[in-house]
Amino acid sequence: MLTLTSPHDTWAHRLPAAPKMVALALWTVALFSLNTLPPLLAATTATGALILSGGLPFARTSALMLRPLWPFVLIVALWQGWLGDPTWGAAPILRLITAVAAANFVTMTTRLSDMITILTTLARPLASLGLPPRRLALALALVLRFIPVMLHQMQTIHTAFRARSHRRPGWRVMVPTLLAALDDADHVAEALRARGGTG
Repeated sequence: MLTLTSPHDTWAHRLPAAPKMVALALWTVALFSLNTLPPLLAATTATGALILSGGLPFARTSALMLRPLWPFVLIVALWQGWLGDPTWGAAPILRLITAVAAANFVTMTTRLSDMITILTTLARPLASLGLPPRRLALALALVLRFIPVMLHQMQTIHTAFRARSHRRPGWRVMVPTLLAALDDADHVAEALRARGGTG
């Protein structure tokens, strides 16, 4: 649970973490500056090509990590369609998928320890306010790692509920999802204690 680094070795695994995180930040900012479909389609295609450059097994794993996005995609499409958007929200949907796919690419090819080192450096100015940089960096890194994990768990629980009942899951999946999150947090806390804490 402490890492989502892909076991499929790619060229991106051998790149330093800092340039990848900077590139991700710039790419995300650029995505939100695009408002029309042609450049967004080009950005999505470029991100897909980047992921495919890691090989088919890597791309397959990356695609599976996008599956939990479909409820959000459906909500955006229905909302935009109801508002009268003839494209049914294609622009925000492409932006969402592309941003998450790019973030997954970075987290899947970067060790958690490297991310913590960079975030610790960025958080050092906050030490003057009494905030420990390493703990802040660890918290942020764990949030980045846990988001796709939690989305996957929610999707798994949703699928299990649908297999056992004809009713819509709705709010019923929230309690087991919360319990799963607490269980994961407990396991992570034990792992951190076993490794000497947060430093």
